[in-house]
Amino acid sequence: MNWDRIQGNWKQVTGKAKEHWGKLTDDDFDVVAGRRDQLAGKIQERYGVAKDEAENQVAEWQRKATDAWFTK
Repeated sequence: MNWDRIQGNWKQVTGKAKEHWGKLTDDDFDVVAGRRDQLAGKIQERYGVAKDEAENQVAEWQRKATDAWFTK
């Protein structure tokens, strides 16, 4: 899935992100606002993982994204 599509539909995919990263708050997702680097930073902060690990998690989550995540 193209990250631009995820970012453009951030409000719609936030629920999927919340399922994946339960330690992130609604405020965290508001701050991230679809920006990939911000999401990785929040994952680092909340989960205490290295930058590379956080970026890998975001990349894996992005690979799992499907059209079903987006309401029509």
